[in-house]
Order: sequence, then C-alpha cells, then structure tokens
Amino acid sequence: MTTPPKVRRFRPRPDAPLTDTDAVQSAATPPEAEAPVTGSTDPNVIAQEGLSARQLRMARRVAQRHGITFTTDFDAVAQLRARGVDPFGGNSLLDIIPDDGQGQNGTANSPLTENLPVKRAKTEPQLRPAAPVGRPTVAGTNATLIDAAADRSKEILALQRDIARRRRRKLALLIARLSFFVFLPTLLAGWYFYVIATPMYATESEFSIDQPASAMMGSGTSTASMLSASGSVGIIQDSVTVQSYLTSRTAMIRLDEDLGYRAHFNQPNIDPLQRLPDDAGYEDAYKLFERNVKVGFDPTEGILRMEVIAADPATSEAFAKALVGYAEEQIDGMTLRLREAQMADAEQSYRDAELRRADALSRWLAIQQEMQQIDPTSELQVRMQQIASLETERQQLQISLRSLEVTSRPVESQLQGLRSRIATIDGLVAELRTSLAASDGGSSQAVRNTELRIAEENYNFQVEMVGQSLAQMEAARLEASRQVRYIRMGVEPVAPDRPTYPRAFENTLVALLVFAGIYLMLSITASVLREQVSS
Repeated sequence: MTTPPKVRRFRPRPDAPLTDTDAVQSAATPPEAEAPVTGSTDPNVIAQEGLSARQLRMARRVAQRHGITFTTDFDAVAQLRARGVDPFGGNSLLDIIPDDGQGQNGTANSPLTENLPVKRAKTEPQLRPAAPVGRPTVAGTNATLIDAAADRSKEILALQRDIARRRRRKLALLIARLSFFVFLPTLLAGWYFYVIATPMYATESEFSIDQPASAMMGSGTSTASMLSASGSVGIIQDSVTVQSYLTSRTAMIRLDEDLGYRAHFNQPNIDPLQRLPDDAGYEDAYKLFERNVKVGFDPTEGILRMEVIAADPATSEAFAKALVGYAEEQIDGMTLRLREAQMADAEQSYRDAELRRADALSRWLAIQQEMQQIDPTSELQVRMQQIASLETERQQLQISLRSLEVTSRPVESQLQGLRSRIATIDGLVAELRTSLAASDGGSSQAVRNTELRIAEENYNFQVEMVGQSLAQMEAARLEASRQVRYIRMGVEPVAPDRPTYPRAFENTLVALLVFAGIYLMLSITASVLREQVSS
C-alpha cells in the first residue's frame, strides 16, 4: 500500500468539545478498514484463477455468514467481491461495526446493532489507510450490510424470545398439572395420614398345627393311628384350612357375637375412612375384617402368622386370642366326625360279639342238657379208668390161671373159678366199651362228646372276642374324647404399647408414587392419542 496511514483525531484541542462531525466520522469509518477488494467478479474468470479447495470453502462460509444466496463456490466469490468483502481475508460483518460501542450521535449502540458481536476497543490508536484516489468506497455497501444484519438480529431475537416464552409457558403448565394431579393429592394424603387417621394397634402371633406323639407313632388301632397315616401332608392341609377359616365370614360373625367386632369399629373416635357406619351389615364388616385380620402360611416351615388390628391394644390382643381359640376348635372339629364314626363302629362290633357269645353259650348248654352230663370229659375219664382197672385185674387172673395150669395136679375148681372171673371181667369191659360207643338218637357218645367240646371251645372263643371288642370300644371312646390336633404357639399374642398404623411417611411416599404413575400413564396415553389423531 502506497497511501500513508492517517491517525484519527478525536480532540485536536483539549479545551474544545468533540464535534458531531468527528463523532459521525468515527462511527462511519471502520477502525481497521483495508484496501478495496480487487479481483474479477465474473464466475468464469474466477474459475480460471486456480483457487484451492480450502479457499473455496472459506468463501462459501463467508457468503453463508453474510446471508448471500449463491449457486456455486465461484458464484459466492464473485458476489462477495461485488459487495467489497474479501472472501479469503478477515473482512466480515464484524469488521465494519464500530468497536468503540458508540453510535452516530456519540451514544450507546442502537437497538439495531446491540445484538451483534463487536470487537473490544484496543488501547492503542488504530491506523486506517486512506482510500486510494480514483477508486470507489464501500461506505454504502457497509450501511446496507448493517441494516440487513440488524433486521436479521431482530428476527433472531424475536424467535429466541418466542421460544423462551413458550418454554416458560410449557414449564408453568407442567408445574400446574403436576401440582394439581400429583402434589395436591399427595399433600391431602399426607395430611390425612399425619393428622386425621386414627392410630391402630396390631397384635402379631405365630402358631403351628401339631398332633400328639402317640398319634404320630401310630400305635394301636385307634383313630389317631389312622389320622397319622397322612403325615405332614395332612397337617399342611389342616393349616391351609385353618388359614381360610380365620379369614372367613364365619370367624368374623363369631367374633362379633363374642366380643362385639362391629361395635368396636363403630366408635365415634375412629376417623370416617376406618369407621363402620351405624347401619353397617355383615358384608361391610367383613370388608373391614379382611383389611384388619391378615393370616399368612409358610408351607416350608408349617407356621401360621396372624396380625390383628384394632383401635386399642387390649381389644387387639383379645381379638387375636379369640381367633386362636377358634382355630384350635376348628382343627379339632375337622376330625370329630371321623372319631365319632370310629366310636360307632367299635360299639357295633362289641354288640355283635356279645350276641355271638350268647349264642355259643346257649348251644353249649343245650348239648349238656341232651347228654345229661355236666362235664363229659370227667365222665369219659372215669369210664376209661374203670376199663383200665378191669383190664389190669383180668391180666392178673390170667397170670394166676396160667400158673395153675402148669402145675402137675391143678385143682379144677380153682381153674374154673379163675376162668369165670376172667369171663366176668371181659363182660364188664365189653359193656363199658359198648356204653362209650353206644348210639342215642342217631349219634354215639363220642360224637356227642365231640360236639360238646366244640361248643365249649366256640363259647371260649366268643368270650375272647367280646373282650377284644370291649377293649377297642374303650380305646375309640378315649380317642373320641381326646384332642387329636392341637395348636402349638410359637409367639403368643401380646398387646403393643405404641400404634402400629398408620405409617405416615411410607404411606405418603406410596401415595406420591401412585399418583405420579397415574399421571405418567395418562400423559403417555394422551400423547399417543394426540399423535395418532394428528397423523
């Protein structure tokens, strides 16, 4: 550059004020204006200049920054040169804005340029080269660019303000919806739990169902041995049955009749949400009973856990003990029918044994009357003894007869006497044997004796059967009167000394999560429906 630099003069005299001409000149003159842009503005000529790809990219970015519409990179270079902007240098919209922050009248920047970035004022004075003689200046072009940039900045500022306003409105609507649908219901729920809700006392107990050791061993033929055949499966079934019974209407009605369950929850000091109305029936009371009586069963350990809730500790404990008693009666009553059936069968068996014993005794007595003998065995033994004694005497006489016959001179009278006695003994033995085998009414004495013996043995057998039936009946009566299933308490019901419910913090947190979940589901549903309708 051949033009010498020229220093900007703000106050040539210390005592003279800054003139309007100097202010206008300082505002209109760029602080770092360079020499006018040289080069062809014809795209075809620019294409022959051999510009690099980097230079073309720089020109494209500068043209986009100035809001110039172009078709090719060479067209962008041509339009930039036509406007006096160096496409490859530092000339931009920022360079033609005064960096001293003053307008034409020496005041602050006007609203048209207040949103544009400006360069900070430098401490050292800047030198501006003078425009060469004979070349046109770019003052008009700079003013046009300033007006276009100001309009564009106003539009951008309006868009930004509109977006911010919309965001604030949406945020306010979101906070209002959350407050109405989530926070306000949660606040009401927390106010109820902390202030209005009546304190409730819960009594907890644990128990299991067991059976006597004799029943578990299965000794004897009693009902307990039959019940023990089911083993642990039967106990689990009984536990499930007891669990269902404790939460049934039957247990609630019995508890109401014994301890006044409905009257307890009908007290005026209970809050309206937990209080039974004055005209409440069994169905309303049963709904409250289901909430206040909780029974759980652990099948792995066979333990029943029960929680009973009432408005005061003493009543809660009384309700729990009453329900445990009802459960024990229930499990005892489940086997009562079986025990009664066993008792009836044992009594019938005993009566049949008595009848059979009476028939056997009658038969035995009838045979004795027919034979006119009290003890046929003794009679038979006597006759057999007589026959044996006669046989012995006959043998002795035969020996004497033989001894006389072998003598040289036997006495005939003695021989005859011995022979007659032997014949007499043979006749007696024959008569005795004939009497034993003699027939009387178509049966011999031996047969009658056998019948009498059989009748006697039958009678003795029936007597033994009567004894066994009597023992079974007594055992069945004992089992019927004894409790086969009973409850073994693990944790006794004890009244608490402080309220268990309501759990204000936990319940309020749960209410917050529930309302938030409901609001989220409704919002998602509404968004999906809105999208479907709009599409």
